[in-house]
Amino acid sequence: MSSTLFRTKKVEQSILDTEEPEHALKKSLSALDLTVFGVGVIIGTGIFVLTGTVAKNNAGPAVALAFVVAGVVCALAALCYAEFASTVPVAGSAYTFAYASLGELPAWIIGWDLVLEFALGTAVVSVGWSGYIASLLDNAGWHLPAALGSRDGAHGFGFDILAAALVLVLTGILVLGTKLSARVTSVVVAVKVAVVLTVIIAGAFFVKGDNYRPFVPKAQDVPAGDSLKSPLIQLMFGWAPSNFGVMGIFTAASVVFFAFIGFDVVATAAEETRNPQRDMPRGILGSLVICTTLYVAVSIVVTGMQKYTDLSITAPLADAFKATGHPWFAGFISFGAAVGLTTVCMILLLGQTRVFFAMSRDGLLPTFFSHVHPRFRTPHRPTILLGVIIAIVAGFTPLSELAELVNIGTLFAFVVVAIGVIILRKSRPDLPRAFRTPWVPFIPILSVAASLWLMLNLPAETWLRFAIWMVIGFAVYFLYGRTHSRLGRRTATTADSTE
Repeated sequence: MSSTLFRTKKVEQSILDTEEPEHALKKSLSALDLTVFGVGVIIGTGIFVLTGTVAKNNAGPAVALAFVVAGVVCALAALCYAEFASTVPVAGSAYTFAYASLGELPAWIIGWDLVLEFALGTAVVSVGWSGYIASLLDNAGWHLPAALGSRDGAHGFGFDILAAALVLVLTGILVLGTKLSARVTSVVVAVKVAVVLTVIIAGAFFVKGDNYRPFVPKAQDVPAGDSLKSPLIQLMFGWAPSNFGVMGIFTAASVVFFAFIGFDVVATAAEETRNPQRDMPRGILGSLVICTTLYVAVSIVVTGMQKYTDLSITAPLADAFKATGHPWFAGFISFGAAVGLTTVCMILLLGQTRVFFAMSRDGLLPTFFSHVHPRFRTPHRPTILLGVIIAIVAGFTPLSELAELVNIGTLFAFVVVAIGVIILRKSRPDLPRAFRTPWVPFIPILSVAASLWLMLNLPAETWLRFAIWMVIGFAVYFLYGRTHSRLGRRTATTADSTE
């Protein structure tokens, strides 16, 4: 059985599968489109919300260094993703990469993981978007009934109609085509970047040097109690990370990592890129560099405008301008945040549907979902199915507790991709690689270690929920995927013909 569980799909066969007419996606994206996608999905909840949370609770003004640490972890993974995406330009991202290097079962595990990651990410961000829109409507004197408002933190029966409506509208846009998605994203990203630059430029005039002192606040122990929220590393080794001090920066990095989630979504669009060998590395690395620079600049400005102990947790950027007596900027930022979160939802939804499509095309999920629309050349069936499911989940469920599952899912994907680069270098040194990860195996090993470190800083209950999802995934694979695998059928046919 072990030979079938770890059978690998040749890169050449993966590329051939993309040329089958009923499964072929339209190639319409450029390096600029990919970079816009990356910036569009990365700049979102993290920069508009998490800056205040980690500054106030973990790192003080040194939150800028936490963003640097998280950015470095992502950069290590990005170098590995760039090699894979240019070598195996096929939809599916880490799932496809794992299939080519580690085998079918590891590929299934990572694909199942990505489905959860992107689904929860889309739902969480849509609920956040709903909150911003509801706030803007309230400012205009329009109030939604409580039963139709945001469910984040709410109790009792209700339906977040704004979050559900957003997901359904974006589902329709994705069905119509990725080029249309790219055009919509370009407009929204332009607005979002303009808001971020406004924060940096205008906020710089209100910075006070005293607010930076101390830049790295004195270390304090994590308060005792609440064992369910204890990081796994504390339960395993009895060591509690610091809220502040130097180690507090690393604790903060594991939190702000959510702000960087999304650059790996760029890799899911490899099959729809006109020149993936050249453009995928540019899109992945370019978007990450741009966003890390903006994150650091924003965090420096905001902690300089307002003392870190006084920063708002829910809307730190907008409230920092309110505190300096400039409410107009606060309203502009809130509008930009609402607009910006739209692209985050759309690109996360795009990433999920492409992974689902790739798994279906390989037979690990029902092949009904692997056929593209005859006119738009998009995977319309999984897009519609997943869009409706996520809309329902976002409408009925307050997802703040589940958001950490997105972090652990992404970090797990980073680990798999980094290991896959090492294995594919050894097993297929002959493959043409338009981009090569430097210093292999040092960079991939460092990527694995950094990702695992951040995973250990996540709560133990997050690990438990992740384990439950993985157990369900194993059951689906052994009950359906393993026996319906196209690779398995090809292997069996080849064996029969040689007998």
